Parts: sequence; C-alpha cells; structure tokens
Amino acid sequence: MSITMTTVILFAVFGVLLFLGVPISISIVASSIVTAMSTLSWDQITFITMQKMNSGVESFSLLAVPLFILAGNIMNNGGIAKRLVNFAQLFVGKIPGSMAQANILGNMLFGALSGSSVAAASAMGGCISPIEEENGYDPAYSAAANIASAPTGLLIPPTSAFIVYSTVAGGVSISTLFMAGYIPGILMGLCCMVVAFIGAKKAGMKATGIDHSQSIAKTVWDAVPSLLLIVIVIGGIVSGIFTATEGAGVAVLYCLILSIIYKSIDFKGFLGILLNSAKTSGIILFLISASSAMSFVMAYSGIPAAISNGLMSLTDNKYIIFLLMNIILLVIGMFMDITPAILIFTPIFLPIATSFGMTEIQFGVMLIFNMCLGNITPPVGSVLFVGCGIGHVSIEQVTSKLIPYFAALVAALLAVTYIPALSLGLPSLMGLI
Repeated sequence: MSITMTTVILFAVFGVLLFLGVPISISIVASSIVTAMSTLSWDQITFITMQKMNSGVESFSLLAVPLFILAGNIMNNGGIAKRLVNFAQLFVGKIPGSMAQANILGNMLFGALSGSSVAAASAMGGCISPIEEENGYDPAYSAAANIASAPTGLLIPPTSAFIVYSTVAGGVSISTLFMAGYIPGILMGLCCMVVAFIGAKKAGMKATGIDHSQSIAKTVWDAVPSLLLIVIVIGGIVSGIFTATEGAGVAVLYCLILSIIYKSIDFKGFLGILLNSAKTSGIILFLISASSAMSFVMAYSGIPAAISNGLMSLTDNKYIIFLLMNIILLVIGMFMDITPAILIFTPIFLPIATSFGMTEIQFGVMLIFNMCLGNITPPVGSVLFVGCGIGHVSIEQVTSKLIPYFAALVAALLAVTYIPALSLGLPSLMGLI
C-alpha cells in the first residue's frame, strides 16, 4: 500500500473516532492498529503494539509528570492564588485596567507554579473576577484577559509539557528546555498586558490602585514562600543538584509543607487531591503510551518522511516552511489537547525543522507556544471554556475581546520562530548550550 493511502487511513480513522466521541487515547491505538493491518500480521501487530506502549512509558524522566501534577493540585488547594494576586497588584496597581493586569501577572506566576493553564484560569479568575465586577469591569474584558494569559504557565517552567516533549524528542535536556521557556513565556504575558492596557485606555478605565488593607511588606512576605518554589526547583535542576524527576518530588514535599503551614489542607482533602492527581496522571501516561504505538506505525509506514518531503517540495525557503508549520500546528491546537499533539506531531515536524537549521530546543518552544494558543481557541480550547465559566460570559461575548490578544500572541509566536535568541539566548548565557 502506498504511503499516501496509509496516511489517509491513519488520520481518517483517527478523525472519525474523535468525531464519534471515542476517547483520544483509544482513538490513537485503534487508528494505529487499523493502519498497521495493511502491512503486518495480527500476531505482529498485537506484539509490537503492546511492546511499544510499554516502552513508551519506561522512562525515569516521565515520573516527573505525575509528581508535578500532584504538586500543582496541592498548590491549587493551598490558598496561593489570593496571595499572588495581592503581590501582583504591587506592580500593576497604578496602570489602567490594573485588576486585569494583576490577573495576567498572577497567571504567569500561578501557571508556572501549578504547571496547568486550566488551573491558572480557574484559580486566578475565580479569585479576581468578583473584585473586577465590584470595580465595574466589563465581564467580557476581564474574562478575555484571564483566558489569554492562563497558558503562559505552559511555557514558564517548571512545566510537564517540556518533560513530555523531551521524552519524544529523544532525550533533549529538560533543564535547557526549562531555561528556553522563560523569555517566550514572559513575552507571551507582556503581549497580554499590552493588549489589556490598550483595551482599558479605549474604554476609559482607570487604575484601581493598590490594596492598602495590609502592608507592602506583609504582601511580599505572604507571596515569597510560594515564589521560592520556582527558585528551589528550577535552581536545583539547572545547577545539577537534582534531576527534573527529583525536583518534582521536592516540589510535592515543599507544597505539602506550605499547605500545612497555611492550614489550607486536611487529611480528607489530601486524599481527594491524591485521587484527582492519580486520575489525571493515568490519562496523560496512557496517552503517552498510546502515542508511542502510533509513532511506531507512522515511522514504519514512512509517514513523517512523506510529509516532510511533501512540505519541502513546495518550497526550499525555510521561512515559508516555518510559517506553514506554524499554521498547521495552530489548526491542530484548535482540535487537540497539548499532550497528544506533542506526542503525535513532534516526530513529524521535528526532522523538518532541524533540516532547516532550527534546534530541537527552539522547535520545542515553538511547538508548545502553538499549543498554548490552541488552549484559548474553539472548539477544544479547555482554557476558553473554563475562563468563560468562571467569568460568567458566553463564548460569543468574549470572542471579540480575544481577537486582539490572539493577534498579539501570533506575532509573539512568529518572533519566537524567526528569532532563535528568544529561546536560545538564556540557555546559552547559562552555559547549557
């Protein structure tokens, strides 16, 4: 069977199953098996599929994923959001639309701590939306700022997205990826702040000022223990004191101690957090396992090489190739969650990117930046739905407010794509490249 027909079968079966509502992990395995049946016997298919699914999760670094999920869930229930909002207000309290600015800055901090865009949108939006409503903010304006900035935590480390990418990309240094994510993540947040500022000026909004109900010193003191988590975990990983997996374990212990000190968690609540973390981890690890089987089928069938040759037959201009890759990834992000997208499309697009001189590090940042934008776009944008629910607005109401954010973030994405220093500069300065 030709490569073209194999590719059509794989993605057609996968797409139909998703359309029918079949869970994505099952869709991945089923479409892989159906595609493999065209070239392999049933005995070979069952043996190889089980072998690849098992080997796909046999990685020490992947242990960091459930541990960071657990640390994030402990943080989400630990009363951290309000402390970070107060801290953010110290910096943006005098800017028009200051509560939206605090929301964005808070999402950058909380998202980095929790490693989850949905958790950031939920915690920060839930904390700050009532205050914005009291100050007369347009609910759609507030929701748009929250939604657009929530995914910044997927770029600002520690984040499990880079750990998953590192595994798929062949063991790319996690510490280097973490450092590479800082400037693009901050750039993403700054773009959101600029759009929120322009929107506030157009609407004639004024700064709400700084909350003086407690001293500046106490506000900073309350936030420092939470912010220290980033310093301890990232500092330890980059300096080589511990691995990413060990750093995730340290993060769990630190978050647990902090929550006990804050008296924000009890034994029953902790059991619920463990159960929720186990469910989320099981879903992600099974996705990784299933995607390993699909990666084998694609490689065996020559699909990545065929797509690569197809793209490169269009043009040999690397700038156009990178633009086409971004367009394809943006569309993929609209329909697929970040983890399966990383697992499925890294083997396809990474060889193309590296053949045109892009490093594995820069490609990883570009890929995850694209998936961040997918989080805020319909029809599968999880952050979009959560943000609308928290802000009590409809998707139709918030869409017009989101368009300027999306335009600014696409510009930032293109900057990250075409200016390697944005992702490689910091790791180079630290001697990681």
